[in-house]
Amino acid sequence: MSVPEHTDAALETLDADLAARLRFVLEADSLKSVLRRNSITDGSRRENSAEHSWHLALMALVLAPRRGEPIDVARVIEMLLVHDLVEIDAGDTFVYDDTAREQKEELEQRAADRIFAMLPAADAARLRARWDEFEASATPEARFAHSVDRLAPLLLNHTNRGKVWAEHGVTGERVRAYNAHIAAGAPDLWTAARTLIDDAVRNEWIAE
Repeated sequence: MSVPEHTDAALETLDADLAARLRFVLEADSLKSVLRRNSITDGSRRENSAEHSWHLALMALVLAPRRGEPIDVARVIEMLLVHDLVEIDAGDTFVYDDTAREQKEELEQRAADRIFAMLPAADAARLRARWDEFEASATPEARFAHSVDRLAPLLLNHTNRGKVWAEHGVTGERVRAYNAHIAAGAPDLWTAARTLIDDAVRNEWIAE
């Protein structure tokens, strides 16, 4: 998204630091237009990526007591709030679309280069580092962030009786295989995830 000319003209009257920060938050607003595959809990419409990021941050705050390792919750929340900003350029990639996932990394790296560079240098470096940390999934905070990121759509898919899974022919076995990574950051959350997947299979919302 480019800032509208009339808004950009007004921002030009501010000091450069503040103007850059406001341009960045306007850019981030574009995430509200990126639709994900899963529906919100009442099934009335698809969730967008901005809603997803907010929901993950809230989940991290609430579910932190069930983490697998000691974590800095504020660091996790920062990660979750920025991890999908790249979808402004790259779009949302359906996790069970193997072809699309092959191109995902390159597209998202280019998007990260552009979007985080909009901020003043120190904040650009810090938030880009959080994004890189999430992608690498090598710290306790990143592992927990990934656990929450995978649990959220699973919860929504279960509330909608496995609708998206069934539409795309995704089996219970495949859902378990993709989401097993939840255990790395939060074994308790993986227990909950397995319970939901097993229940979906038992109710014949998805095939085993």
